Amino acid sequence: MATEMITLKMDNIFLEDIDNTIKKEGYQNRTEFIRDALREKLEEIKLKKAMMEIAHLKGASNKKTSDREYEKIRMKAFEEIDKNLR
Repeated sequence: MATEMITLKMDNIFLEDIDNTIKKEGYQNRTEFIRDALREKLEEIKLKKAMMEIAHLKGASNKKTSDREYEKIRMKAFEEIDKNLR
């Protein structure tokens, strides 16, 4: 996988906090820490989107639902979650 270099500007105080966290948490360097933080943020956004989709699917059924219908809805919700987390 190709990588591309980017440049970030940060306040010294913020950078000191990052450096302290790197030491305490065992990261190898700033790049590793920043990549991990960005991955976590992307996963958080994907999870929120999936949760909103589940809430939408849950609200879509106001009628009495049989166990079989409930299972179909549940499977569809998990498929949507899986799709959104990729």
